[in-house]
Amino acid sequence: MIYYKTEEEIELIKESSLLVAKTHAEVAKLIQPGVTTLELDKVAEEFIRDHGGIPGFKGYSGFPNTLCVSPDEQVVHGIPNTTPLESGTILSLDCGVKKNGFFGDSAFTYEVGEVARDVKDLLKVTRESLYKGIEAAVAGNRIGDIGYAVQNHAERNGYTVVRELVGHGVGANLHESPEVPNYGKRGRGVKLQEGLVIAIEPMINMGVKEIIQLNDGWTIKTADLKPSAHFEHTVVVRKGKAEILSSFDFIDEVLKNKN
Repeated sequence: MIYYKTEEEIELIKESSLLVAKTHAEVAKLIQPGVTTLELDKVAEEFIRDHGGIPGFKGYSGFPNTLCVSPDEQVVHGIPNTTPLESGTILSLDCGVKKNGFFGDSAFTYEVGEVARDVKDLLKVTRESLYKGIEAAVAGNRIGDIGYAVQNHAERNGYTVVRELVGHGVGANLHESPEVPNYGKRGRGVKLQEGLVIAIEPMINMGVKEIIQLNDGWTIKTADLKPSAHFEHTVVVRKGKAEILSSFDFIDEVLKNKN
């Protein structure tokens, strides 16, 4: 069942999504060699609760924390721990918030210290592929158009697209219909209509597209242990141009001031 949102509901999802964005920025200030992902997680949870939200992931299907933290070859769903981050690492942070009965969801992959040029390129192309997907998220197009746009950009640049993990509808539930794959054929799948709110989230690998799940039941790694990047926005389908409800502006401002 696909739920199309009213303008009032879209405003509430936007509020939650912007709290996610500001939480990311708060955490981004602290990302450096030596910090632990558990420290980042604690800051994120406090910030969300201080601003009237509830961590969207904590307790979701038994997930133990506020943030999914996935360094290097971890694709998604990594669990925060006490291991200090090392320079040269990339760190995917995925964060969800529930506020006023609606969820927001956004992910960003950060550089820790000095990161290799080829890894920087992976991050750049993954972020670009997200925006290619968003460009296709307009009324009249189909789900396959989004996946095609993401896949085409990633593969043209020599990377691979994870198949098993997909974007999704967002609303009163964290994961709603429809699924939004990061690969696909143009003109295929569910027709996009105004008011559909979805999370588009490319997970792009430097090596093979295959993944493995660790024994913790959560952490997903690339099968060849090469780096993976992940960027995600919550967006609403509109006529002509999708509206992005989350934001990277707060993050980009923090990272610019850190450099």
